[in-house]
Amino acid sequence: MGLVQKDAFRTTVISYVGILIGYLNKGVLFLLILSTAQIGLINLIISIGTLFAQLANFGTVYVTWKFFPFLKNEEKKHHGFLPFVLLIVGAGIIIYSGLYILFRDQIQQGYIEKSPMFLDYYYWILPIGISYSLFIVLETYLRSLYKNIIAVFAYEVVLRLATTVILVLKWADLISFELFVGLHSLLYIIPTLILVFYLRNINEFQVRISTIQIPKRFKKIIFYFSSYSYVNTLGGVWVSSLDVLMIAQFVGLKGAGIFATVVFLAGVLQVPFKSILRVSAPLVSDFWKHREMDKMKELYTKVSSVSLVIGLSMFLLCWVNIDFLFSFIKSEFREGIWVFFFIMMGRLVDMYFGINGSIFSTSKKYRYDIFFTVFLIVAVYLLNYWLIPIFGIVGAAISTSIALFVYNIGRLLFVWFAYRLHPFHWKQFVIIGLGIMTIFAGYFTQGLINNKWIQFLFESTLVCVLFLVPIYVFSLEQETINYIKKAMAFIRSKIV
Repeated sequence: MGLVQKDAFRTTVISYVGILIGYLNKGVLFLLILSTAQIGLINLIISIGTLFAQLANFGTVYVTWKFFPFLKNEEKKHHGFLPFVLLIVGAGIIIYSGLYILFRDQIQQGYIEKSPMFLDYYYWILPIGISYSLFIVLETYLRSLYKNIIAVFAYEVVLRLATTVILVLKWADLISFELFVGLHSLLYIIPTLILVFYLRNINEFQVRISTIQIPKRFKKIIFYFSSYSYVNTLGGVWVSSLDVLMIAQFVGLKGAGIFATVVFLAGVLQVPFKSILRVSAPLVSDFWKHREMDKMKELYTKVSSVSLVIGLSMFLLCWVNIDFLFSFIKSEFREGIWVFFFIMMGRLVDMYFGINGSIFSTSKKYRYDIFFTVFLIVAVYLLNYWLIPIFGIVGAAISTSIALFVYNIGRLLFVWFAYRLHPFHWKQFVIIGLGIMTIFAGYFTQGLINNKWIQFLFESTLVCVLFLVPIYVFSLEQETINYIKKAMAFIRSKIV
């Protein structure tokens, strides 16, 4: 867990720097400079662009995680693995760009009534989709080399700083909204270029086709695996993209803007988990390679426990102070309070079940994961189709939460029956009980103090006393406690 802790801490710090910049952008500047419909348009373009990238990726993320450890060889330039996957993704980009252009009328038809503004900016999805497709390949390749920092910095910090710059230009009326949309889409090439220069600098950007020396038999195995992992890769992005796409269709760009902004704010709570997952996934592949099931079980439990504590802590701090937090943004965004709640319910389950997806998708039984992914996509679509017309944007959050819960339960049971691996420990259920108790305590103490700042401090202290202190005193999550002790010792050493 030492390597995971070290890299996860670094990526978490960088991610939170990016989150602060992102909050300045989406939580302040977007709301000040753009209308809610314009915010919805930007997020719709990002959602479709992200979906495009995952479609064009052809499952190379899981292919890299699973097969790169077997082909890793610096002297042989890793058997030309990087140019091999770049060729696959290049083909995907050409195919889906052609389809996107060819079926323009059919795609636009779904947005004419509720989101007509989207039609004028249809093609600005392509720069985001193409750039992000290439970024995913290079970022996953760097992960497999255990080099996580630069990709996080490029995407979380540099891209958001560049967005801040064009927002300021728009604020100063130096550019029009039309030019802003175009520049915003073109910015996505920057993180990709940073990774290219970094790979060249460490002599890992070997992209000549002549370096591809992967045996034909191995290529067949890779293509066979990618045909299954392709659908699995789409699962997570389909969930987030479908929500925004269907809200834009059924509710309009204004609803999409509120939903996407709240989901972004909720995403802050997942940053530590994503950092841990980013580092853990390549380790899972190595454990499979060497059949180190004891280490796999240990990592599975530790990641789940740490993610549970971090996720619940941050959710509790936000939820008991939800009125305080929403008091700083436009009143129309208060509709997003229950979006935040239901989205976080689904994501907390996702965090708690930890790395079951990485274990499943890189195992010999990876084929079966396709059934769970197809279920997730279909369930989100059908539930959205049913609930969005009834409950609006909250309906999308409810459907996502339900689908994620069932999806994770199914994956968890499969991994248990197939490999006798589970992430549970009795202390985790005590932690969950403390979290539920804290939610009820926070509910009954709402509005006790007239001053909202003092009420905020009171509620935050309540979370610390009822949730965090018992975890520390009774050693309910030792990894987190050890990490806190190390951090405190480091701070004391610098002060003294």
